[in-house]
Amino acid sequence: MTQRKTVDDLFVHMLSDIYSAEKQLTKALAKLSRAASDPQLSEAFKVHLEETQGQVERIDKVVESCGVKLKRMKCVAMEGLIEEGQELIDEIERGPVLDAGLVAAAQKVEHYEIASYGSLCAIGKQLGFTEAVNLLKETLEEEKATDLKLTEFAERAGNEKAKQQK
Repeated sequence: MTQRKTVDDLFVHMLSDIYSAEKQLTKALAKLSRAASDPQLSEAFKVHLEETQGQVERIDKVVESCGVKLKRMKCVAMEGLIEEGQELIDEIERGPVLDAGLVAAAQKVEHYEIASYGSLCAIGKQLGFTEAVNLLKETLEEEKATDLKLTEFAERAGNEKAKQQK
């Protein structure tokens, strides 16, 4: 188990964790896109996949600017969230009900990421990592925007279609 005795240790651990989370998500988003029946939702997952790949690259810049080394670890929280999404794909017939479930699963992921990046920004600021904090804030804003798009999709189309399929 990794020792986290200092705020620096905590920052590196959290950065390593979100790096793992983003890497796992790049694989999962392609599956979500294929599973979605609504073309707009499928496209939104594809767009977020591209954005997520950029976020991984941004973490590499954060690491470089801070002069830290990431730890090899697996984000178990993201693993669980992705598993929940896979269970929906396995259990629900492709269509509006599954789409509504995929939106909910994706929002859980976004909320996890928003919490992670928000905390990293706060700790990075304490440590004086100005450049890193600016990069992390950029990702935080992208995650918030994605969450908002998912909420709009759920309210506009997804859940209404699912409701009609009783």
